[in-house]
Amino acid sequence: MPTFSKISKARLATCHNELQALFSEVIKYYDCTIVCGHRGKDDQERAFIEKKSKVHYPASKHNSIPSLAVDAASYEIDSIDWTPRQAIYFTGYVKGVADQLFDKGIMMHRIRIGADWDGDNDIDDQTFNDYPHFELIV
Repeated sequence: MPTFSKISKARLATCHNELQALFSEVIKYYDCTIVCGHRGKDDQERAFIEKKSKVHYPASKHNSIPSLAVDAASYEIDSIDWTPRQAIYFTGYVKGVADQLFDKGIMMHRIRIGADWDGDNDIDDQTFNDYPHFELIV
């Protein structure tokens, strides 16, 4: 069974308890890593400059304490698999687990994914793809 590294655990610990519950369930069956949880001002501005975010601090859900967003990616063999195909597959898996946890009452909020911002199940209508991004809809 896969497990999170100390770094992934520390990053996930900065996130809302529902995101922690979600990814604690995901890691049981799907090897992944937590790329980012909470982002302070400097990190958010860097993400904006690098075009990894569309918003300045403090407008990102990563900027709240605890973070209402998490960036996670699948871990394949010995590294993160950043290919769009793998990212979309992983995103779908996480979304499915989140829906199950919501239906069971474990999560009180649904999630929005950066691969399908408008939630219409059409990933081809996005102007900004942020495949590793998962956020609580609050």
